[in-house]
Amino acid sequence: MSLDPTTLSEDVREFLRERHLATLTTLRADGSPHVVAVGFTWDNDARLVRVITDGGSQKVRNAERQRSVGAGGADQPSALAQPAGRRAAVSQVDGRRWLTLEGEVRVERGPAEVAEAVRRYVERYRQPRLNPHRVALIIAVDRVLGRT
Repeated sequence: MSLDPTTLSEDVREFLRERHLATLTTLRADGSPHVVAVGFTWDNDARLVRVITDGGSQKVRNAERQRSVGAGGADQPSALAQPAGRRAAVSQVDGRRWLTLEGEVRVERGPAEVAEAVRRYVERYRQPRLNPHRVALIIAVDRVLGRT
């Protein structure tokens, strides 16, 4: 079921505050899905998902890759090719309850943005291990699917 990301119910917001692991899906260079387990946080006011990770990870490489979609299909050269936004999805499941949050993804390396992502991660999960190469993946959510 599709949900409006601008008006999530209190039940949905509570589910996003509960401690659950999730999967993050990004796309490899060949267009195939790369799915990994992650912890994430939800910022309801800004409609942002934050995932902290190592700057050299595959998910970061996938998020930074610019893809083109044109008349020939995904990643096919075409005179009509236009840059496609880099998208990602986070999915959380608990029994019959589930949510998928999807949107444009970007990589943040700035100390303030990474610190904010870590602060939120600590609130939901625990203090992460020290990582001098940590970055934050930020998903600007424009699509929510689920049942809570």
